[in-house]
Formats: sequence, structure tokens, C-alpha cells
Amino acid sequence: MSNIITVQDLHKSYGNKEVLKGVSFALEDGQIIGLLGPNGCGKTSMLKILTGLIHDYQGSVLIDGHPIGVDSKQLVAYLPERSYLASWMRAKDAIETIAALFLDFNRAKAFAMLKDFDLSADQKVKDMSKGMQEKLLLALTMCREARLYIMDEPLGGVDPAARLQIKQTILSNRPKGSAMLISTHQIHDLEDVFDHALMIREGVVIADEPVWSITAGGRTLEQFYCEKHGIPMFAPTQGHPTPPPGAPVGNLAAQLDALRQSDPEAYARLIQSQQQ
Repeated sequence: MSNIITVQDLHKSYGNKEVLKGVSFALEDGQIIGLLGPNGCGKTSMLKILTGLIHDYQGSVLIDGHPIGVDSKQLVAYLPERSYLASWMRAKDAIETIAALFLDFNRAKAFAMLKDFDLSADQKVKDMSKGMQEKLLLALTMCREARLYIMDEPLGGVDPAARLQIKQTILSNRPKGSAMLISTHQIHDLEDVFDHALMIREGVVIADEPVWSITAGGRTLEQFYCEKHGIPMFAPTQGHPTPPPGAPVGNLAAQLDALRQSDPEAYARLIQSQQQ
């Protein structure tokens, strides 16, 4: 199997702050890859380099053997964390704009997806909730026939029901043989679809391996993430989280698990705060 992404000795700095410190990895075509790491570790900078939005970096970056440029951009569909749509645009304006830019964009599929998402083609972006904007951006991304889909927090800022719908949309509309690189803090919601995990911390790769090898011993990808980042996360026993010796009364592990299920975003914020 060929590599869809090949990165060698990648460096990126903002002034005196180096956010990517000689990152190297190769990711195989046809896989769904989880890009994982705390805020500020360099994930978004790397995604912007891969999509051609950042040019001032050092190192070698190839998409399907092509250096970053016009050819590589035609292979990549990008879902950014923040909306790139003008507030005055209607949903149908956004569809026509992307259709004009990319020959592989399927207009009919995009309008059908709007109906599936219960979005009006005439509604303006400024009148949409964050969740509605997320769904529109997802439609614009998944209606391309790309070789590589790059997504930055596709489940961020939406409720659990919308997360499930977005996840199902991503999986059901992914062209056969295409690859996906998904940056997320919502590991619990997506770990069952990842084939490979790429973890970054403080600008360096700390894990780069198949998910099956991580979970072979019975631990989850989320538990592995916590181990790699020194976060207290304890495996459940017979369906009940078990605290370590000396854990405070009130069962820290159970509280963490309850928070993860009831409010995943608050849980993610707590996890991030322990990594500062």
C-alpha cells in the first residue's frame, strides 16, 4: 500500500516559538487516521501545512507523492475547525462556490445532504447556529471525490446527537479507498473508526502506530492517550470504574467517566487543563 502523506523533518515556528520540531511520519492510503494531542501541540499548524494554507516551514511534505501545491490541493478536501464562509452567503451560494473551485464536487449530492441535515438552501450563514454551520461545512467537504480528507475537530461544538449524525455522514460518504486524517479531542466518540493513531505533544510525535496494536491488550485508545500524557484515567472493572489506592473519597475515576458521558466538552477541557 502506498503512502498518502509523507512528512520528513518538518519544522514550523511562529517568531521564537517552534511548534513543530522535526516531525516525521508516513501514513498509508485508504486508512482513517486519528491526529491526537493537546491544544497548542502543533496539530492545526500541521494540517494547514498539509492543505497548503501555511507555506513558511522547513522540511519535506508530500501528498500522494506530490509536493504541496496546486496538484496536492486537488487531492485534498479540508474541513477546518472554524468556518471560512462569508456571513452573507446562503447555503446554496456556498455550494456553488465550492463547485466552481473543484471539478470533483458533486452539487446534487450536496443539495441532497442539506435535506438530510434539515438545512434550507436559502438560509444565510449568519442565521445558522454553530451546529448548522458545522453540517454545511461537512457537506461541502464530503461532496468532493477526494483522495484525502483532512478534518480539524469535526465533532467540536455540537451536541451528542449531532455528533452521531456527523460521524455517520463521514463514514457513509467516504469514497472507497480514500484516506482521512481527523484531528479531534473527542477520542471516545471516534476511536472505533480509527485505523491508525498519530499523537503529538509539544511539537514532536510521541506515538505513531496502528490502533489494533494499541488496543490488543484490552485498553482503549483513550486510555492509551491518557497514559502517554500522564493523565489519571483508570480502566473499569465489571462495568464500574475502579480508583487506585489512595484515590479521594467520591471515586475520581467514576467522576471522570460520568463527566465524559454527560458533558464530553467539559471533560475535554478538564483533560486539557491537566496537560498545561
